[in-house]
Amino acid sequence: MNMAINAPPDFAEAGSLRQKARAAGMDPNYWYAVEEVRNVKPGSVVEVVFWKRSIALFRTADGEFYAVENRCAHRQLKLSLGQVKGCRLVCAYHGWEYDEKGRVAGMPDLFGREKIPDISIRSYPVQIRYGLVWLFPGNPELAQQRRIPEIPEIQGPGRWACVPISFTCSAHHSMVIDNVSDFSHAYLHRKYRPFDEAALSHFETIGDDVHLSYNTRVGRGRISGLFVDHDRLNTNFIKLCYQYPYQWSNTDDEIKHWLFVLPIDERTSRTFFLFYFKSLKIPLLPIRIPRFAMTAVMQLSNRWLIGPLLDQDRVAVEAEQLGYEQHWDAPAIEVNPVVSAFQRVTVRKWKEHLAREAETGHAAA
Repeated sequence: MNMAINAPPDFAEAGSLRQKARAAGMDPNYWYAVEEVRNVKPGSVVEVVFWKRSIALFRTADGEFYAVENRCAHRQLKLSLGQVKGCRLVCAYHGWEYDEKGRVAGMPDLFGREKIPDISIRSYPVQIRYGLVWLFPGNPELAQQRRIPEIPEIQGPGRWACVPISFTCSAHHSMVIDNVSDFSHAYLHRKYRPFDEAALSHFETIGDDVHLSYNTRVGRGRISGLFVDHDRLNTNFIKLCYQYPYQWSNTDDEIKHWLFVLPIDERTSRTFFLFYFKSLKIPLLPIRIPRFAMTAVMQLSNRWLIGPLLDQDRVAVEAEQLGYEQHWDAPAIEVNPVVSAFQRVTVRKWKEHLAREAETGHAAA
């Protein structure tokens, strides 16, 4: 076994469910949110990482998005160090140009050759949905079979207001999933009170999904609670689901969210949250906030309420990551049975991926 002294075991060496969950990657044969559209301006390139795999995401001058593996075939420099010229991604070193399919489409000097050599790097399917850029890092032949989750409430005319909020945390993706669906940590949020007095009322695993619900008081914060119409809505009950590899919640069909996690490595994850509300009310009045004003309200909410609330979770899971790295061999003690259910799905899906890779002779990404 090749590991640092007292370091957590890798997936193959892990013995307990928790240890395996904390070492597992995520199945690449799904669509993953990797960046907010607004963060990638036309004519720019950024690096995104899916489970230790570096990818160059670039946006052409006319606004189209493409993704290729983040290396020049020549000297292996990261293409994210280069620039976008028109519809091509240009390496910063020798100026090799790549098209949207990852093919070398231009060289400043051919050294006597009559045509550009047939050289290419891998490209990745890309979609734009809900203000997010999505990549399919797995088998591209499966990209059409898999679907990005449908969220009809934030599409088309009459859509609900939704402003994405994202952040990177120094914690394994399974810790993030545990956190957002385990309501036993209400004490952490005692200042904002997004939920309290939670009692697990149901949970079951169906295929790759873990469904659960709580009897709990939702949205009771001193400020945030003023915007929720508790008289009209049933805010004493919430449904959640770990719909591998995504997560969502639903309160009375009017207060909802989705979470999309991008696994970067064993101790780093990026999260993309979509919170959306059918309506909110004007504080102290039985009047709904006009639909045209809801986006502005959501922007302010992200900054002053939801952002600080999620920052508490970030601090907690980062501290959990450090604690796990020091005490990974301590007994796993869980009071909420859904946590083990999440971990079993995560471990099983990673085992299935590794088995497929072994069958095809490919190394696990």
